[in-house]
Amino acid sequence: MADQTLTELKAEQQRINRQYTGAATVTLSVLGIGMVFYHFIEKFDWVNSFYFCTITLTTIGYGDIVPKTSVGKIFTSFYALIGIGIIGFFANVLVKNAVLKRQIKNLQKAVDEA
Repeated sequence: MADQTLTELKAEQQRINRQYTGAATVTLSVLGIGMVFYHFIEKFDWVNSFYFCTITLTTIGYGDIVPKTSVGKIFTSFYALIGIGIIGFFANVLVKNAVLKRQIKNLQKAVDEA
């Protein structure tokens, strides 16, 4: 019974690893798109572009750097709405992966002791 559960958990871990890879790729892509936009449209330097994107997507929003153009403000509105969901999904996958690794480790330990 424990062997079957362990097999199921390992299959679930493979599925979550695929989700992790996809979520990481999408997250980095969204971050990159935002950086390019803010660098060229808002004339932020690359460091400030990265900083602004990170602060926006993590919902911290210090307000020390803000978009000044109408296009930048509109882009930021949609960027935040879409990006926050993507970052949330990525964080969810990270937590699922950590919990599943712990479950597998504990179950493997129980199987080895039996």
